[in-house]
Amino acid sequence: MKNNKLIYLWCVFYIITMNIYIGNLDYAVNEQQLQELFQQYGEVTSAKIITDKFTGRSKGFGFVEMSNDGDATSAIEALNGTAMKNRNISVTEARPREEGSGNRGGGDRGGFNRGGDRGGDRGGFNRGGGDRRFNRD
Repeated sequence: MKNNKLIYLWCVFYIITMNIYIGNLDYAVNEQQLQELFQQYGEVTSAKIITDKFTGRSKGFGFVEMSNDGDATSAIEALNGTAMKNRNISVTEARPREEGSGNRGGGDRGGFNRGGDRGGDRGGFNRGGGDRRFNRD
């Protein structure tokens, strides 16, 4: 019974919160600044700046989660297109990630290329495909 209550509370919390996408952020903006900007409109449950996994540098966008849909809608309407650190930010309701979306691989770019479909000499020991700079007739 205790587990059912926890699941119910988690579902209620998940349903009533709104996830907001913020784009065109200045690379110097941090999560605290993002949270402070949105707290003017209601309770912020989380603020996250997306960073490059190798460099740790901001990718220029982030997400804010607000506990009340009405407050979140007000924040979106008020902040979309406004300036933050000399950049006009884009603020919209976040859409769920589609299955299979994202930049996950693609093309034959590795070594030992055996005529991949992308063209160009991208790997060592090329055996076909891509431009040939010298005609071997």
